[in-house]
Amino acid sequence: MRKFNFRPSFLQTLYLIIFIVLFAFIIYTPTLIKGPISLSSKFFLEEETFEGVLICILFIISIIIFNLYKREVGKQKELINKINNDKKKVEQRLNNSEQYIAIMNVQMQEIKSIFNTIDNYPETKEGLKKAFNFFGERVIGIVNCEWVLFRIVDFYNHRTICEHFGSRQGTSNNYPHVSNKMIIENQPVLPFTYVISSPKNLNIVVFCVMPVDKVSNDQQLFVQAIINEITKLFVILNSLYYKQESKKIFEDKPYKK
Repeated sequence: MRKFNFRPSFLQTLYLIIFIVLFAFIIYTPTLIKGPISLSSKFFLEEETFEGVLICILFIISIIIFNLYKREVGKQKELINKINNDKKKVEQRLNNSEQYIAIMNVQMQEIKSIFNTIDNYPETKEGLKKAFNFFGERVIGIVNCEWVLFRIVDFYNHRTICEHFGSRQGTSNNYPHVSNKMIIENQPVLPFTYVISSPKNLNIVVFCVMPVDKVSNDQQLFVQAIINEITKLFVILNSLYYKQESKKIFEDKPYKK
């Protein structure tokens, strides 16, 4: 059987003592007062009248004390409710922090898997296509969207150099039509959201388009990192291509002193 330990507060104890004293005065007033009370040489109060007046005064005092007690109890209840609400808010913030940390851990693992999976840089267009597929799946998982569009564009004439459109596995989606010029000029392309590559000293722009209204700061940072990685892979692929072409030229026409 469950036991309840009740400990009265100081306010309850004080009110109880005062109430007992007043109640004792009310009960013993007829015993304490005997005979008429002389207020002056010409004015007397009968015993019954004085007892009634004194009992009435004591009763009024008890009512006042009771109201003061109720008011103080109300303040204490408000304080307790405020403390409980603050406690709930702190607990909620703690839970949100734990959830955020858990999400960040998952996303960090996702980011580690993104950059640790690629052992070799792509040397062909087929290798770049595989990288696009891999990164597209990561973006769909991070942003939780239905499809993703990567596009590499010439910065000066706004022409598409290459692109990749990927959908979530098991779904089919229509190809989105977005303007390269609007994205390079940083104009909205509603109802889509895009993230653009950060390097500014290249003649290409890489961006990622997603079918969502907006992305969180963390999601944008992750997608930004993926786009920058794609930019690096594309630059490396072109460097390897021109290196191979240059090698062929020198093999065909040896350098003569």
